[in-house]
Amino acid sequence: MITTQDPHSLLLAAVLDNAAWCDAVCRAHGLPGVSTADAWTSPRRTPPLYPDAVTLTPGGASAAALLAVIDAGSPGCSVKDSFAALDLGPEGFRVLFEAQWIHRPAGPPATAGGPPLEWSGVSTAGELHRWEAAWGDGEPSGLFRPSLLTGGTVFLAGRADPGGRIVAGAVVNRTGPVVGVSNLFARGDTPVGAAWAGTLAAVAARWPGLPVVGYESGDDLDAALRAGFTTLGPLRVWIAAA
Repeated sequence: MITTQDPHSLLLAAVLDNAAWCDAVCRAHGLPGVSTADAWTSPRRTPPLYPDAVTLTPGGASAAALLAVIDAGSPGCSVKDSFAALDLGPEGFRVLFEAQWIHRPAGPPATAGGPPLEWSGVSTAGELHRWEAAWGDGEPSGLFRPSLLTGGTVFLAGRADPGGRIVAGAVVNRTGPVVGVSNLFARGDTPVGAAWAGTLAAVAARWPGLPVVGYESGDDLDAALRAGFTTLGPLRVWIAAA
């Protein structure tokens, strides 16, 4: 049973939430994944930036078992080693990056500096197109499909003025007892602290009482810690070396 009082349970909840988000993105591209007790996997190559496998339990899924059910020989194949417990080097993979799972208790965020932003959820395909352009800091690639605008996923947009250009944003999705945050960004002069403050305020309004989870690394992890998060444990993403 997952409870939100125990760090290990929070870690498992964060992993499950992230796997659910990966599955949603893949399903939007017509690539449904397969979930077992130990891992989420996709038998076909996933969209860019999304893993072909996500481990769900520490020590549960072996390298051989994971690679047997994904397209491991395809360029760009990747595995999210959620507990930094696997060694895929002998299988022809290299570490793409390492990060930390993070958690923040339920509650309103502290205010952040910078100009005030107008926050709302994306509701149309056109808005999603503009959101992805801001997130990618360029032309959208169509990674995020309009079908993702239904269900428990919300694309949050922080606008410089009502109805204006999107300068910050994030994806939030609820899975069981937690709300996951991913793809958080801030553009131009907007500080990343303002993106966290707006996102956390929107989460608190939509899902009061639920803790927030995700993962970050480097400067983005530092920003999350300043926003009130604590770390839960390491993860590692492996990518086929070829």
